[in-house]
Amino acid sequence: MEQQSKHPKGLPYLFFTEMWERFGYYLILGIFVLYLIEPQGIGGGLGITDKNADDIFGTYIALTYLTPFIGGFLADRVLGYIKSIYLGGILMAAGYIGMGIFKDMTWFYSSLALIIIGNGFFKPTISTLLGNLYSEEPYKANKDSGYNIFYMGINIGAFICNIIAAFMRNKFGWGEAFITAGVGMLVGLVIFTIGMKHYKHAAVMKPSEEGDTKLSEILLKVFVPALIAGAVGWFIPGNLIGSDSTDAFIFATIPVIYFYVSLYFKAKPEEKPSIGALLSIFLISMFFWAVFKQNGTALTRWANYYTDRSVPATLEKPLESIYMVEGLKYADKEVPIYDEQFRAQKDADKKTIKVQGKDVYFKNISPEERKRLESGKENTTFLYNTELFQSINPFWVIALTPIIVGVWMFLRRKGKEPSTPSKIVLGLFISALSCLVMILAVQAGQNGAIKVSPWWLFASYGVITIGELCLSPMGLSFVSKLSPARITALMMGGFFLANSVGNKLSGILASTWYDYENKTNYFLVNFALLIFATLLGLSMLKRLNRIMKEKGH
Repeated sequence: MEQQSKHPKGLPYLFFTEMWERFGYYLILGIFVLYLIEPQGIGGGLGITDKNADDIFGTYIALTYLTPFIGGFLADRVLGYIKSIYLGGILMAAGYIGMGIFKDMTWFYSSLALIIIGNGFFKPTISTLLGNLYSEEPYKANKDSGYNIFYMGINIGAFICNIIAAFMRNKFGWGEAFITAGVGMLVGLVIFTIGMKHYKHAAVMKPSEEGDTKLSEILLKVFVPALIAGAVGWFIPGNLIGSDSTDAFIFATIPVIYFYVSLYFKAKPEEKPSIGALLSIFLISMFFWAVFKQNGTALTRWANYYTDRSVPATLEKPLESIYMVEGLKYADKEVPIYDEQFRAQKDADKKTIKVQGKDVYFKNISPEERKRLESGKENTTFLYNTELFQSINPFWVIALTPIIVGVWMFLRRKGKEPSTPSKIVLGLFISALSCLVMILAVQAGQNGAIKVSPWWLFASYGVITIGELCLSPMGLSFVSKLSPARITALMMGGFFLANSVGNKLSGILASTWYDYENKTNYFLVNFALLIFATLLGLSMLKRLNRIMKEKGH
């Protein structure tokens, strides 16, 4: 019976394992910056400035996608795929729970370290295991669709987690919300265990071959130099690229990038075209992640400060009773304030600071709302939690994935389905259009003078989600198709390395938010980056398609 189906029996188990793992991961991302900037005295946050919060967020998500480089290699050569998934999952669960239990910065960073290391073992391995299930007939032709379905599982987790996070934060507090992420990760490991018989056969480590990269070589030529370079970047006098953490990260990636480039020059002649094509895709996808991952920083800030989050009067009491909205008092004096242009006030050293006063949310409310609140009769307004807006993107993924997959299947039957590289380049261009939607949103809000409708975020996320569905799952599929079998997980780690660098760039870009008095220019920069990546991809497309054809795809 299994041989007659289009997809292997292991797919649904890996689907739900990844769904619950991503539930925890994205629950953290949805409230990460909000937790960091929440004042200590009132809301139990860490009271960090927006600019520094962006920097910490960018470094964190960058490192979670940098560690798959070494994690993928260890899965390929030492631990095997099953052990790597268990080890990664347990470390991440411990990190999430640690964030919820311990409140000081030392434990906060220690918990983040556990998540970062755990993700390194888990993320490339489960994606590679899925690819192995599609390595034989009759599943081979459906690999792209399989990754699309798998990607939808990721986004179901990302969708529901923000709803749960809002409930847990409003009902109990930040700590309980973080602990919920850890519980989700453990649920994922239970599901993975139940489905073991359907993919254990695909988790066999590849036999070593002459010329293979050795573990000692990775440690001595890549890992140790990366640590040393990162330390140099951290301790070098002054800041070359904005902050010590940014300098450290950029310096640390240099030996890793050098390693991946060297794989091309040391590869067998028959492997060089494939590795070269993969490196090209890694490069252009980096620009996508630099813009896309601003959903946790710049677009969260847009939702928090620039979007009308008020709850209709008919829904206030029902939602309040189930802890799905937060009440904000107009007279509250213990929350951050910014100047009229939403540019953070700065001290003599030009560092972003916060002062006390009415919440910044009330800076640009409508005159009617202000009059109602100032009347004193109803000085509390009920707002949708900001993290709920993080569910818009995964909602679109869930809604659009069947449509996108259907379009590719229709075109395949007609013999006109675009190649995987063509889909990736198309995704870059469509993603660029989402920046134009945000430019229109800035114009509608008169550059922050008045709040805008949430539908602007819905529209922007909808556009970039189409681009994401053309690029992200196709990138995973591309690596699985072209990577030499002996280094598949290692090259999957390379895809996540590109993701990592893009994530860090997203934090750097978001930290410049307050440097732009006119926010139109901020989104124009993002648009220009994606158009540049699109043109770069187009210049490579003919060669990439030729290599795909030569390799039988």
